[in-house]
Amino acid sequence: MEQEMSHATPVESLADYALLDALRGRRSRRFGLGMSINSGPFAYTSQHPPLPLDDAEEAALAFAACGVTGYALADLAYGQGDGGNMLAGLLGRTVASPDAMNCISVVVTNDEATYLLKRPQDFAPAEYPELVALAESGDLIDLYHRSRVKLQDGRAAPPVVPGYNFNINKWSLYAPGGTYFLPITETTAIYINALLEAFTPEMGIFVLDERANFQPAGIGKFSRKRGGHLDDSPTGGHVATVQAIELSLAEAAAIEQGMVLQNLGLMTQALGLGGFPNFARHEWGWFDALGFRMAEMPGSRYLGAPGLVSTFLGWLGRDPDIRYPLGLERDGNVLLKPFCPPYYPTMRDAVLAYVDYKFGAQGVWRGRATTSAWRDPHGVAAHIPGLPDEAIEATIAYCEYIYDRYDRFPAYTAPFRTVLGYQAVHVDVEFYDRFYRPEALTDTQRAHRHG
Repeated sequence: MEQEMSHATPVESLADYALLDALRGRRSRRFGLGMSINSGPFAYTSQHPPLPLDDAEEAALAFAACGVTGYALADLAYGQGDGGNMLAGLLGRTVASPDAMNCISVVVTNDEATYLLKRPQDFAPAEYPELVALAESGDLIDLYHRSRVKLQDGRAAPPVVPGYNFNINKWSLYAPGGTYFLPITETTAIYINALLEAFTPEMGIFVLDERANFQPAGIGKFSRKRGGHLDDSPTGGHVATVQAIELSLAEAAAIEQGMVLQNLGLMTQALGLGGFPNFARHEWGWFDALGFRMAEMPGSRYLGAPGLVSTFLGWLGRDPDIRYPLGLERDGNVLLKPFCPPYYPTMRDAVLAYVDYKFGAQGVWRGRATTSAWRDPHGVAAHIPGLPDEAIEATIAYCEYIYDRYDRFPAYTAPFRTVLGYQAVHVDVEFYDRFYRPEALTDTQRAHRHG
């Protein structure tokens, strides 16, 4: 049986809320105060006005989604060729991330304003100790305010019509009073990071382009048959395709997004709110709504069709342009910048900028490493090797090939993508009491509504 809530507010009671209760009680509860269902067996109009989440509730949810928690332990092997330096960050947050990339940003939007929550890499190293102290003390509101950047007044959201979303969500999405959380994946950093490890002599992965008759993806000169270090033997287990690599990275990033959504669901339950994850996948809908810098190209090119096919479809007038996001800027500041043009002149510049981000004087494994969980950060950092030149040059050659061949990087997706979002609301208890058995709501929802 669920624990009893104290007379403290739901946010104040979080420290006493049992994880097991949150796991057992987590449900999608979509119907909030001020909402209505116009037809079907659950037709109902709320008898209450919409009630926005307060600052403390939003802060708790933002912390659950992606809040800074402390330093990553980075307990790996760092000998030459051991791969430990593949890690890309030393400041942890509430969700795990492949190679500590923190490739997921979270947007928070409500009736009053829309914000972007900073990732660990978006903070200056000098801010790390204070952020960690706020998390340890439980000052979630201050941590929330320091982590967010205002994008605009009012709610940002794409249309809720077929093509942008599914009909199942039309009645509920972006409801007045609700707060919407949108994870956004940045795809280029995790891609380059993976390539820099895959193209080391120890791994020696060789990549073919399945949409170019399985020819080498710009890295033919690095193959062993040409005296290079990449294993191009078809029987050696080291040959991959562009699609396989990009799909595996998209899956890894999607798991990070899933952790964001699961944490939001658990925190929603602990607070006594309602909420649910929902479809948010669209090439440009959310990015237009958020004011991203956009580009466009003919749909055939976007999908990787050969030039002759694109030309033929253009003659027929059957090749509409597809819009896609390049980056997020506000007031002259770049808030989300991928490692690719137009933010770098070439893909060579982008790769070298990423290498500098990790191994430059103020990189993750150099200057930034001095603020970490280690007792002797200077001593540890001094023994973490950089990247072999041949891995860097192979990565540059591959990335230049992808950008030249497909007019963007990555080849199959835009630099940013969305998959699912999460809406949190105050539950309308009367709706659930009318249509559901009493156990549909836990004591937490009832105490929140009537406390």
